Amino acid sequence: MRRLSPEPAAELSESELLAAYPRTDGPLLRVNMITSLDGAATLAGRSGSLGSPADQDLMKRLRMQADAVVVGAGTIRVEGYGATLLDEPAQAWRVAQGLTPHPRFAVVTRGGDIPDKFFADPPARPIVLTYASAPHAYPDAAEVVDCGDSSVDPGVLVAELAARGLSQVLCEGGPHLLGSLVAADLVDELCLTVSPTLAGPGSVRIVAGPPSAPHRLRPAHVLTDGTHLFLRHVRAR
Repeated sequence: MRRLSPEPAAELSESELLAAYPRTDGPLLRVNMITSLDGAATLAGRSGSLGSPADQDLMKRLRMQADAVVVGAGTIRVEGYGATLLDEPAQAWRVAQGLTPHPRFAVVTRGGDIPDKFFADPPARPIVLTYASAPHAYPDAAEVVDCGDSSVDPGVLVAELAARGLSQVLCEGGPHLLGSLVAADLVDELCLTVSPTLAGPGSVRIVAGPPSAPHRLRPAHVLTDGTHLFLRHVRAR
C-alpha cells in the first residue's frame, strides 16, 4: 500500500498504515464502505465482490482500532459474517495497546433475523441493537439493547454504546444503516474503497433511505494498492 495524497510515499509499513487510521481522544463514529467507479455499493449482490486482498487487510486494521464493530443484520446475512472479527496477530496488537483482544460485535436489526453463526462461540459478548416493539428471541449469550420504541434511533444507538465504554465505533454498513447515521449527522469519518469496476445499472449506493441534508467531509488521504483507491474523509470542523 502506498500513499498518493497528501504527500506521496512509497510502500507504507504496518505501523504507518495503522497510524493512518488512528483512534481519537474523544468519541468517534468511523464508517468503512466500498463502491464501484459508477457508484454501486455491491456487485452480484455483495459488497465483498468489489474488494481485494488489500481491502480486506485494511478492514482488519480498522477493526483493530475499534471498541465496537456495528453492522446491519442484512449485511451480516449477505456477506456471511461470523462471530470472530480478528486473527491472533491482530488480537495480540490490541492487547499490546491496552485494549481488549476483540472489539464488541454489534448487529442492528428490526426483524430479529440474525444468522446463528453470529452467536456461535463469540470471543466477546455480542450486542443486538434493536427496539422495544421488535422481536426479542435471542440466545442468552447476547446483550440485547433497545434503542427506541418503534424503530432504532441512531442517536440512542451511539449513546448506548458509549455508556458501555465503546466510544470508538466502526460501522461496516449496510447502506440503510449508513443512511440513518448520515441523516442523524453522526458520521465523523468515512473510509471509502473505490473499486476499479463498472458495475452497471441496478445496484444501490452506499447510502440508502429517505432524503436527508448533505454533510461535508474533509479529505484526509488517498492510498492505493495499485488497483483500488482507499479514501479517508473526516468531518469538516
